[in-house]
Amino acid sequence: MSGGGVVLIALGLFLTGGVVSFAKQKMPKSLIVLLGIGAAMALGAGAMWL
Repeated sequence: MSGGGVVLIALGLFLTGGVVSFAKQKMPKSLIVLLGIGAAMALGAGAMWL
């Protein structure tokens, strides 16, 4: 496994946890969507790197 891919996947999982946490705190939807897009991009890039 490549180190960069693992880092991107870990970042994506961290951001996904942030999405869940922000949703529970009833933060603004635009912030949650933006964080979710970032998480999806990080997970996708990490998966493609592997």
